[in-house]
Amino acid sequence: MRTDESRGHGWHLLFMARSPWPPLAIFLAAFAVFESLKYGVSAIAAALAFFALPDVARLVGVRPPGLVYQAVHRVWIPLVVLIVYSFGPIAWPPIFTAALGWLTRIAVNGAIAHVRRVLGKRSGAFRGADQFPS
Repeated sequence: MRTDESRGHGWHLLFMARSPWPPLAIFLAAFAVFESLKYGVSAIAAALAFFALPDVARLVGVRPPGLVYQAVHRVWIPLVVLIVYSFGPIAWPPIFTAALGWLTRIAVNGAIAHVRRVLGKRSGAFRGADQFPS
């Protein structure tokens, strides 16, 4: 008979337990890489630049809870860009890959916060893990 300690650490809980961020981050990263490689150097540069956008914003002095900080870390702006691009008349792929890169970064941040929160509740290893948004 197996005890709780012999079952392992439950790593599957890190990826699926009550948070859509980890699987969404994996999907968006794969989709962003696919689209970037399909459309060339300008699409790759746009995706990487917008993936780094939250860090660039922080480097230039944007701090929470300011309006620019909130805009850079919200899902709605890149999601609207993706939808408008998909149904609109504009056909320049770097816009699409830039929005994908930005949305991927937001999902990766959410996934990291989720993992830190789960590990912090379980072991107390991460102090302040519950301060991250879900």
